[in-house]
Amino acid sequence: MDHSIYRSHVLICTGTGCVSSGAKNIKVKLEDELARFSLNKEIKIIETGCHGFCEKGPIMIVYPEGVFYCQLEEEDVVTIVEEHLLKGRIVDGLLYKEPLTEESIPAYQDIDFYKKQERIVLENCGKVNPESIGEYIGLGGYEAAGKALTTMTPLEVIETVKQSGLRGRGGGGFLTGLKWQFTHTAKGDKKYVICNADEGDPGAFMDRSILEGDPHRVIEGMIIAAYAIGADEGYVYVRAEYPLAISRLEKAIEDAEELELLGQDLFGSGFNFKLNIKKGAGAFVCGEETALMASIEGKRGMPRPRPPYPSVKGLWGKPTNINNVETYANVPFVIKEGAAAFAAIGTADSKGTKVFALTGKINNTGLVEVPMGITLREIIFDIGGGLTDGKEFKAVQIGGPSGGCITEENLDLPIDYDSLKSIGAMMGSGGMVVMDEKTCMVDVARFFLNFTQNESCGKCTPCREGTKRMLEILNRICEGEAREGDLELLEALAHHIKDTALCGLGQTAPNPVLSTLEYFREEYEAHINEQKCPAGVCNALASSYQIDQAVCVGCGMCVKVCPVDAISGKPKESYDIDAELCISCGACADKCPVDAISQG
Repeated sequence: MDHSIYRSHVLICTGTGCVSSGAKNIKVKLEDELARFSLNKEIKIIETGCHGFCEKGPIMIVYPEGVFYCQLEEEDVVTIVEEHLLKGRIVDGLLYKEPLTEESIPAYQDIDFYKKQERIVLENCGKVNPESIGEYIGLGGYEAAGKALTTMTPLEVIETVKQSGLRGRGGGGFLTGLKWQFTHTAKGDKKYVICNADEGDPGAFMDRSILEGDPHRVIEGMIIAAYAIGADEGYVYVRAEYPLAISRLEKAIEDAEELELLGQDLFGSGFNFKLNIKKGAGAFVCGEETALMASIEGKRGMPRPRPPYPSVKGLWGKPTNINNVETYANVPFVIKEGAAAFAAIGTADSKGTKVFALTGKINNTGLVEVPMGITLREIIFDIGGGLTDGKEFKAVQIGGPSGGCITEENLDLPIDYDSLKSIGAMMGSGGMVVMDEKTCMVDVARFFLNFTQNESCGKCTPCREGTKRMLEILNRICEGEAREGDLELLEALAHHIKDTALCGLGQTAPNPVLSTLEYFREEYEAHINEQKCPAGVCNALASSYQIDQAVCVGCGMCVKVCPVDAISGKPKESYDIDAELCISCGACADKCPVDAISQG
């Protein structure tokens, strides 16, 4: 173990997002530069997990100042070393800039993206090396497991989790302590705990980032759950598309076993616990707990009717507790700090925090953890920095393919399980996709339904055939080929599938269609009755674009982005669009700095 004393620590994000934008090269360059100036023994480089601000990667934070550098290139490292690390001068040009004011913010805690966050699950992400069990233990890691196993009975652990009000973060929102109690009470000579890390929603990356950034926290939560229900074996079911999460989880399990934090006689309590990893092939349906268990057993991942529930008859017919990554990651805090500390955060019926993957037409995309009860407006405009290019907010899709869209009139709604349900949406696992005025809501519904239809396991007729028929109708509407009665048939099919599909994924598949029909029915009607896509997205219904000659400043930006050379004219004068060549892609309108281009 390194016991050296360093004058500075440089944290480099090596989560998947930053790695994909060159973080590993940044680290190598930094090592070279530190060696060039013989700073190796003065400055320590630490690879961390995701900082959350994925939009701004690669990210580097220099301590003790806490200076946040972002969107780095290799040559920027030379400047940081020569100016900041050698001379103590912050490099202003590499700092984060607020999207509206362009103000440079040196310290990451002063950036709006982080200000309103309250981190429990993500507490260590971006702060520790996820491959160092020593760093996790140094910050109090495994204290909660030690407390539970040596000073509490299983029933006391369950009662503490119940009193905390922790609800499942995988989408259903069922009380975690109550689920543990059911499995504890169930009779069986063998019991299992399972961590559902099969994160399949489009735009969701919460579970992946937690496993990449703080895998020991999830392991510790599973140890506590296993002790509470009487299980001696567990599985983390994680999709194979998450290679970095898997490798860090494997390393964490290996290190925990070496320190006897997994295995036999944990903390001298006589409790044994073995943890396995099961790699999934990426089927969305395996996020459903009964399909997930079938996959672990080596069968095709298909759901089965419930009851019996997994707490009574689960993996290989034995009582089984299943929670998702985020749920387990909350448990160490609950046990270590107490039920009251957790229950003090959030709302009356939705305690604690929630991690969201914030994506879409928004300035600050990334991973955020906020207290339950915060409003959508605060998340989108304060943390998210508002919409890109000054566009108007239209809707936010929350809960992925199983969720629904929320409109401007509900932006001040507090985010919790029950309030979202009251307006036809759901928390889901935490995907949040922001949409602007240029978004076609019919096309959005088609996108999500196309996803769930492709991912249907095919076991039950309502989901297998019903979603296919719904998708055919949506395709007709978007292609300008809608038939009389299509809208009514679409709605009837949606309700029928909700009432009769076998599993939760099938039952919630129509949600994006139903919510867009409720709040944007006029867009469906415009597609059908007027043969027009108001947002100009559906090419079959889009009219050509026109340039307002009185507004055009002749900058030529539209010419540069037109894919079919439909725009002609002279710089600093004005341009014109050939209606016969125009394919109504909208690229010119998006790029025009003076909004001189619109559809005719």
